[in-house]
Amino acid sequence: MLRSRSGLAAGALLLAATLGLTACGSDDGGATEGADAKTLTLWHYEGPNSAMGIAWNKAIELFKASHPGVEVKFEEKGFEQIQQNAQMILNSDSAPDIMEYNKGNATAGLLSKQGLLTDISDEFGKRGWDSKLSASLQTTAKYDEDGIMGSGKVFGVPNYGEFVTVYYNKKMFDQYKLAVPTTFDEFTKVMDTFVQNKVTPLAVGGAEYPAQQIFYELALSKADRKFVDDYQLYKNKVDFKGPQLTYGAQTFAEWVSKGYISKDSASIKAEDMGGSFTQGKFPILISGSWWYGRFADEIKDFEWGTFLFPGNTLHPGSSGNLWVVPEKSKAKALAYDFIDITMQPEVQALLGNSGGVPVAADPSAITDPKNKELVETFNKISTSDGLAFYPDWPAPGYYDVLVAGTQGLINGSKTPDAFLDEIAKPYNDNLADLGK
Repeated sequence: MLRSRSGLAAGALLLAATLGLTACGSDDGGATEGADAKTLTLWHYEGPNSAMGIAWNKAIELFKASHPGVEVKFEEKGFEQIQQNAQMILNSDSAPDIMEYNKGNATAGLLSKQGLLTDISDEFGKRGWDSKLSASLQTTAKYDEDGIMGSGKVFGVPNYGEFVTVYYNKKMFDQYKLAVPTTFDEFTKVMDTFVQNKVTPLAVGGAEYPAQQIFYELALSKADRKFVDDYQLYKNKVDFKGPQLTYGAQTFAEWVSKGYISKDSASIKAEDMGGSFTQGKFPILISGSWWYGRFADEIKDFEWGTFLFPGNTLHPGSSGNLWVVPEKSKAKALAYDFIDITMQPEVQALLGNSGGVPVAADPSAITDPKNKELVETFNKISTSDGLAFYPDWPAPGYYDVLVAGTQGLINGSKTPDAFLDEIAKPYNDNLADLGK
């Protein structure tokens, strides 16, 4: 499923139309957290044919079966609808009882800091969710008093994951007798071969999130966990002219000059990037696992596969979005029950068999070979502490800064040095605002 990055923005999520404008749950609640409530109002923004939408519809079915007499008022929202209005909605009596919300400092972290989300730390341990999520996945569930992820109280639960990988067109690789690269040098040699044959190797969407993910992959090739913790969690000051980000910017610019990335891609949106790969116009696309199910459904004319960015032990990725319980929820106990159902083996297996990345599924329960490979790859990254989150997470509005910056590298209007100066300022300004 197409996601752009404000964490997960726009794309196919914008197709999720509002299905209803019903009132929120019952007036029951109080000290029992709505244990006697007869209505659960639930919002999310996944399309009905997406892996998450399919799995969560099943969860609703199971919830109804186990809670006779309780009405589920499901309202499908657009991503931007929730993203832009969450603070206002959650501070009103129109707040839902449970909703999907974007993870990260600038989103769930901000709402937790404002007191708009319920602290679910006790439920997190009591229901065993802590044992089902790796340390990497728990990072996006916890926020401190400043709204910074990674420590503090639990304000949300993810039940799927995502990561950036390399998609490739097997037909085009076979045409030029190319093998799947296992090292960075082999990867560049593959792209050199395509350029020599007048084929632009990479499908890129410079007008949205994909270009910044390539920059981040390159930076991560020189990074370790300490760098990620410093950059994402503010453990220590980040040197934007240090080896990691400098290599990422310089190599990205070199990839443009070598013809790996087309200068025309600066104006290409993610949707058009994905479409061009689906049509067989490019041999390689570097983007997220959210494309996986869609490619499996839409690509008919050639075989395709995936491999992780060669040589990297760290990869852009994280938990998926969070189930959060608004502080004004009138049915918190029911909300916890619903979250618990989404973590059950039946729902997790359905998520995996529908092209998603479940966080608590038995790999043997995933029957489709491609989907099984996807889940196993994610599990490998997650259990080896290889999730490095996304480059735009550290500061509010940083997504747009990185889009503009990488566009400048693509069209040549910015040098790598100028790009690094440009992305350093808002990052450091945010640190100053936090008193760090």
